[in-house]
Amino acid sequence: MGAAYIIDAVRSPRGRGKAGKGALSGIHPQEILAQTLNRLAARSGVEPAAIDDVVMGCVSQAGEQGANIARNAVLAAGWPIEVTGVSLNRFCGSGLQAVNFAAMGVASGFQQAVVAGGVESMSRAPMGSDGAGADGDNLHLRAKHFQVPQGISADLIATLEGFSREDVDQFALVSQQRAAHAQQSCHFSKSLFPVIDPATGETVLDKDEHARPGTTLEGLAELTAVFAEFGSKPIGPNGESLDQIALARYPQVSAIQHVHTAGNSSGIVDGAAAVLIASEEFAKANGLEPRARIKTVATYGTEPIIMLTAPTPVSKKALEQAGMTVADIDLWEINEAFAAVPLQTIRNLGIDPERVNVNGGAIALGHPLGATGAMLLGTAIDELERADLNTALITLCIGGGQGVATIIERV
Repeated sequence: MGAAYIIDAVRSPRGRGKAGKGALSGIHPQEILAQTLNRLAARSGVEPAAIDDVVMGCVSQAGEQGANIARNAVLAAGWPIEVTGVSLNRFCGSGLQAVNFAAMGVASGFQQAVVAGGVESMSRAPMGSDGAGADGDNLHLRAKHFQVPQGISADLIATLEGFSREDVDQFALVSQQRAAHAQQSCHFSKSLFPVIDPATGETVLDKDEHARPGTTLEGLAELTAVFAEFGSKPIGPNGESLDQIALARYPQVSAIQHVHTAGNSSGIVDGAAAVLIASEEFAKANGLEPRARIKTVATYGTEPIIMLTAPTPVSKKALEQAGMTVADIDLWEINEAFAAVPLQTIRNLGIDPERVNVNGGAIALGHPLGATGAMLLGTAIDELERADLNTALITLCIGGGQGVATIIERV
């Protein structure tokens, strides 16, 4: 096996994912991704014709995000028609999975240079746009594994772990504070590029617009627990509520304590990210200086009702494959789908919280589903260089009970 090197990584700003209100909501998602591809090519100096494939994550592959958005973005970017594109969906882990697949292709020797990443316009293709629900409306599957909404799962995790409303709100506050400091200190500026309106050429967004730097604990405490009412609705085959369905699988607790709100859960946003993965031979032949090396990648499946607990076992799997321990990782990016997810992972693995999401996370900055994993990877590389550190582990929980992880080492 050869090595897979990260040559560069870029991302768009995260725009508020509300139609007509977010700065990127007026831009077709193909165009957001096309601009991301072109910025990556311009920064790296690599001719698009030299790229073996473009692998992109996208969760809501319907409407404007359907019809293989990766291939259409390649064409929209004006890249040679010989450059191929493929779209994949591993839910929230799609962007990182795209990077991992690219790394596999390069490390195997079958490919020399692959662009990977993801895109999601949640303002134009809202969650559920594909009409499939959590299980594709397969009643036979539903009888085996009735999958509750992720918010119910997150509240179940918080209940089992004993995380209080104050615990998850405090985590959310730190995310906002760290993101505000990162923005003020230009920690994102290396990877970030301004998105323009393709019709006018004017800049529509040059910084993340979801963060709320004025967030306070008092303000967070006033927000309603989003899934409390939802969890009480009768929806099961025998009239059971979503909470009752979840509790039937986890009878060690008598009731789910609903603690997650819009303030301590990931934000709905638009955005795209792209990463150039190349072999050592390609880098040398093209005069490229790699920024990092991918040491290992991993996936792991967990019980689909609680669904969001896989960051712990997938991180352990990746560490074991790399011959590393938790102490060997300088920085952690654990996606903040809900506050309870990184809190549980930190506790389970004994991670120093000061090494986790040091520039804030999806609670403050937002979670553009198919793009987030690639964005986190780019953020990790930038921070390793800025802080003169060496290793990072990026992991995300995934719907249906999955996790994905990638360990990178600075070159």
